[in-house]
Amino acid sequence: MRPRTTALAVLVLPVLVSGCAPAPVHRLSSDDLIKAATRVLTDDCLSRRGLSAPRPDRSPPSSAEQQRVSDALFGTGPAQLSVRLPTGFVVRAHSDGCLAAAQQRLYGDQRRWFRASTIVDNLGPEATHARLPLATVRERHSADLADWRRMRSRAVTAAVALLRVNSPTA
Repeated sequence: MRPRTTALAVLVLPVLVSGCAPAPVHRLSSDDLIKAATRVLTDDCLSRRGLSAPRPDRSPPSSAEQQRVSDALFGTGPAQLSVRLPTGFVVRAHSDGCLAAAQQRLYGDQRRWFRASTIVDNLGPEATHARLPLATVRERHSADLADWRRMRSRAVTAAVALLRVNSPTA
């Protein structure tokens, strides 16, 4: 597994492979709604590719199968998306995997979501790096925050609709 894929897999796979029974849609937090919908979408995508996501109740797949699942989930080749943060760090991601397709469906624009979420997720480090109050950094990125909120709201609505269709207990 490539280092950048490994790091992303460590962060995202637990969300995608949790073995817990789903709670009714109306009881889930916004984060949990989006996580559950992402899992449904990525599982469907993997299934269409003849793969299945690892689960705690299944035997671990071979390393070759793990690599195929990782490639299908996170994409392959050079990263198509890139954001340079004010701290100087560059964050990259693929737009060709099952996770990217799920983000496209939920957020409506995977490229914009990647940009906005990367910036918003790094406001604290930017404030620390620039030695500025977090409120000042948030003000500088008010358009990114507004974009993030708008797309996240869309994702919650899309997740509720998707989970109601895919869950008999919703």
